[in-house]
Amino acid sequence: MSKLIAIVKSIDMVENLNIVKFNFNDTVLTMMSLDLNNNIEVGTKVSLAIKPTHVAIGKGFNGIVSYSNQIKTTIIDIDNGKLLSVIKLGVDETIIESIITAQSSLKMDLNVGDSVIALIKASEISIERIIEC
Repeated sequence: MSKLIAIVKSIDMVENLNIVKFNFNDTVLTMMSLDLNNNIEVGTKVSLAIKPTHVAIGKGFNGIVSYSNQIKTTIIDIDNGKLLSVIKLGVDETIIESIITAQSSLKMDLNVGDSVIALIKASEISIERIIEC
């Protein structure tokens, strides 16, 4: 599970649907949630959680996709297995882990040091815990 420290930037709510925007290292991340802790408000520092299987990778990416969250990262480690590859992505002091098929890793010719985009759907981010209120 990847952990990202972020600050709540805005909260939009319609009935029980919440769209929460966060500031993560000068990148705006978006989370879609049906339930939101009452202690979450603008300015709250939180730890976000993302499953490695929910992080897609774009290399040489130039286009528009429906993934709300696009984080510029650098590949810091690759473990190509027979079926799956574990890719560790660095952004400042944070590591984001992605698990993709080994076939995709090889087809994309991923290498340590490559600049790539971590793509994460808004529905795949959750608040793990509040750090400060």
